[in-house]
Amino acid sequence: MLDKIQLQLLKEVADLDQLPAGAVNIRVNGKAAIRNSTANIEITSKEDGSGIDIRIRPGTRKESVHIPVVLSQTGLKETVYNDFYIGDDCDLVIVAGCGIDNCGGLNSEHDGVHRFQIGRNCRVKYIEKHFGSGSGTGKRILNPGTVVKLGENSVMQMEMTQIRGVDHTVRDTKAELAAGASLIVRERLLTHQDQTAESSYQISLNGPGSNADLVSRGVARDHSVQTLNLGISGNARCSGHTECDSIILDQARILAVPSLEANDPDASLVHEAAIGRIAGEQIIKLMTLGLTETEAEEEIIRGFLR
Repeated sequence: MLDKIQLQLLKEVADLDQLPAGAVNIRVNGKAAIRNSTANIEITSKEDGSGIDIRIRPGTRKESVHIPVVLSQTGLKETVYNDFYIGDDCDLVIVAGCGIDNCGGLNSEHDGVHRFQIGRNCRVKYIEKHFGSGSGTGKRILNPGTVVKLGENSVMQMEMTQIRGVDHTVRDTKAELAAGASLIVRERLLTHQDQTAESSYQISLNGPGSNADLVSRGVARDHSVQTLNLGISGNARCSGHTECDSIILDQARILAVPSLEANDPDASLVHEAAIGRIAGEQIIKLMTLGLTETEAEEEIIRGFLR
């Protein structure tokens, strides 16, 4: 039975008001609390207890997998490895994410590594949200790792969001794309107070006709620090695009490091970057509609990260 805080964390990171239909594995304070497999999706624990294996049968379509994690115990630190084996011709949605509520004086940390083996002709949507709350002095630490091997003519859409309240995070994402495969990434990142966030992507376009579109949007406030490393390697006839678009406020710092590596004369790679403060005319326009300056700034930030 989940308590009120744990249910609120699930709402924040997985939009769950009740148990979803389909395959589900909910991890609470280091243990599997709820699990359900389906005829096409099997979830099993790893023998050493360090995570789960998710096996999706070829041809599985219009199904979902929910694997959120919540921590409400101060001082808990865990590393979890989740492996997805997705057969050919699948079409599914995977909802992950982690929420930490820390009301104590010790650091709480979840390091989750998700590894995807995706077959041919698949469409996979992957949603990962991170959220922190709690009145304690202990930190809320989340270090996600994602490794993707994308099969021929498959498409993967990734929505990577850090909502708020995470004191420290290091996100490391690696992907290898076969011929005709497509990877679309949309990252949204909000930091404030003294929080630090480092986000690193290394995408290898290995097959002819492969392509990647990586867009990161961030807002850094107060004394927070964001570091973005966006890298694409073109190793065949391919196309790749990275974009960093950030708003900086107060005494925050943002470092954006693009990396484009072309190892084939038919590789077409592009990077765009913009870092700046909110334009004054945007705030003035909203203030003429009755908003205070603070309300106008918050509305602009919400729209920017939407």
